Amino acid sequence: MKRILVTGGAGFIGSHLCEKLVKEGNDVVCLDNFFTGSKENIRHLLSYNNFELVRHDITKEYYIEVDQIYNLACPASPPHYQYNPIKTVKTSVLGIINMLGLAKRCKARILQASTSEVYGNPYVHPQKETYWGNVNPIGIRSCYDEGKRVAETLMFDYHRQNNVDIRVIRIFNTYGPNMNKEDGRVVSNFIVQALKNEDITIYGDGSQTRSFCYVSDLVSGMVKMMNNENDFTGPVNLGNPSETTILEFAKYIIELTNSNSKIIFMPLPSDDPLQRKPDISLAKEKLDWEPQVHVREGLLKTIEYFEKII
Repeated sequence: MKRILVTGGAGFIGSHLCEKLVKEGNDVVCLDNFFTGSKENIRHLLSYNNFELVRHDITKEYYIEVDQIYNLACPASPPHYQYNPIKTVKTSVLGIINMLGLAKRCKARILQASTSEVYGNPYVHPQKETYWGNVNPIGIRSCYDEGKRVAETLMFDYHRQNNVDIRVIRIFNTYGPNMNKEDGRVVSNFIVQALKNEDITIYGDGSQTRSFCYVSDLVSGMVKMMNNENDFTGPVNLGNPSETTILEFAKYIIELTNSNSKIIFMPLPSDDPLQRKPDISLAKEKLDWEPQVHVREGLLKTIEYFEKII
């Protein structure tokens, strides 16, 4: 049994991670300021003796003795991280400085949940970890993209300078239960609109591509990365390499929900990436990991969740 700190633990991905770690018998401390996280996501864990919930913002220092730190704290959808871009940058940069300081002090291993957005609007397809990216440093998405890039920089600087034990993952589009129905991401937007028989909104002409990974697969990869003992620091891509256009995906959601929704097109937002597909060769080689949940199975579970909360 390990004592594990999960920042952003009441969020979409964090709540699934907390549940897995708790049920494995670890002593889990969930840290969240509830800007985008929700108590409902982790309410069922409060009865466990090995789970603790703390309201805290990681831009402020936090002291605890732990063996491992999963740093997931940061708003991840464009409407949320653009709502207060300065706060978003602070969460990524000041937050990781505080968590790395904690890891250094108590000799904990720390995993940074980075993002495919470090690749920006890529010139390389699919995206490999060796690609340095094409990111606009002054655009409306920069608070998130560049904040995550700086966080990766700090992880490796603390590793080289202070010998902090680090792991870095790059998360590609992930979906599943506990998503916020108003987070503005593709899967939640389309499912909610389809269930309400509202127009499904596509930004651009729908030819842009995404690859969608079910949350249980992602969490499995995160835990494998944290617990690998072969000194593999990453960064490593975690995502589903099955690629689809946004238009095809919208039609699929309409089919699965038996919706009467029509598809409408709106202008593409600034700096929105046109292609997104992970090369997961490194994850297969180093972690023996690849997604197991078929998109149909994952979407049906996600649709069932949204039917309950709408």
